Amino acid sequence: MTRFSIVRHGQTDWNLHQRIQGSTDIPLNATGRAEAVAAAERLQSRRWDAIVTSPLLRAAESARIIAAELGLEEPEVVPALTERHHGAIEGLTFAERQHRFPDGVPVPGLETRRDVIDRVLGALSALAVGRTGQSVLVLSHGGIIGTLLRHLTDGDRPRHGEYIANGSVHDFSWADDQLLLTHFDAATREPGDRGSSPVL
Repeated sequence: MTRFSIVRHGQTDWNLHQRIQGSTDIPLNATGRAEAVAAAERLQSRRWDAIVTSPLLRAAESARIIAAELGLEEPEVVPALTERHHGAIEGLTFAERQHRFPDGVPVPGLETRRDVIDRVLGALSALAVGRTGQSVLVLSHGGIIGTLLRHLTDGDRPRHGEYIANGSVHDFSWADDQLLLTHFDAATREPGDRGSSPVL
């Protein structure tokens, strides 16, 4: 069995302003760097064998911060862990997205959830084969984590009002050639609270 803890990167300015990032390469802001340090503090009580990351700046810098705090080697970049490609809606707010592409209107360049699942599970499978018995930190994105959660819980999580916070840590195990969810680090928002975007 291989244990994976998938960490959402720290905040970016586009997160702050509720803009859809997708594969657009937006760096961390000062709050995001602090969130990466805070995530590392929560992870210090556990043993880690390796850290891997999406290639996008916001994840890769989060990974480097966490690796330095935990005394781990330089993070390994795994291209398949990149955020879901959102095509023509990248850079838009959710309101702008709904105006330009109302529900039911196809979004050019939007990666399907099935394609996301296929590439991410393929990457985790390869890591699990090479790191059997190890505990691996994975720096990735809200859209990736959310897609995995929906897949593994048959759409039950995240529930209404739950979101995937920047710097949150979600635990999985890989056994018998399948990924299992062991802990969802859900954040909740009050009505009217913008909070942190669930999918950016």
